[in-house]
Amino acid sequence: MSPQRDDNETTTHRTIDCPICARPFTPVRRQAYCTPACKQVAWRRRIAPGTPAAIPPRRDRSNVVYQCGECDTRYLAQQWCHDCARPCRRLGPGGECGHCGELLTAEELLDNTLRT
Repeated sequence: MSPQRDDNETTTHRTIDCPICARPFTPVRRQAYCTPACKQVAWRRRIAPGTPAAIPPRRDRSNVVYQCGECDTRYLAQQWCHDCARPCRRLGPGGECGHCGELLTAEELLDNTLRT
């Protein structure tokens, strides 16, 4: 009777067929494939690319107004205050005022047009 957990004793005297190419071979220890090439083919089949992970579309920040919490400077499409070296707070979509060139959010523009 051979020991159950001794790979050298339990696997050296048998011949099995390779699951990829079906050629018979004598496995060494727990070898499952006859050659490294068949092992690579099996790995590629197991790790075959399925449907790629969905990558969410990038947000278009070209029309977003940001404001620094320290100096209250407003920026268009820039999330970082260059003067204070701090991140800015997102105010919302907007742009430059057509009259004065000041950066305003769309909400502020609508409030101003409704008041006048």
